[in-house]
Amino acid sequence: MPKMKTNSSAKKRFRFSATGKIKFYSAGKRHGMSKRPQRMIRNARGPMIMEASDVAAIRKIMPYR
Repeated sequence: MPKMKTNSSAKKRFRFSATGKIKFYSAGKRHGMSKRPQRMIRNARGPMIMEASDVAAIRKIMPYR
């Protein structure tokens, strides 16, 4: 059976923690911060842990992680 390909956009956006959880960074923080509430900017800081309901879709497109 041939090797499966890892989705290129997914490997740039998601990382796996040592315990197997998926880490990602929040969207919407590139520019235009003056329009956004300070609370949104604060909450979007740093990596997030993906919800369990979304993990199955990411594992399917990143088979070797």
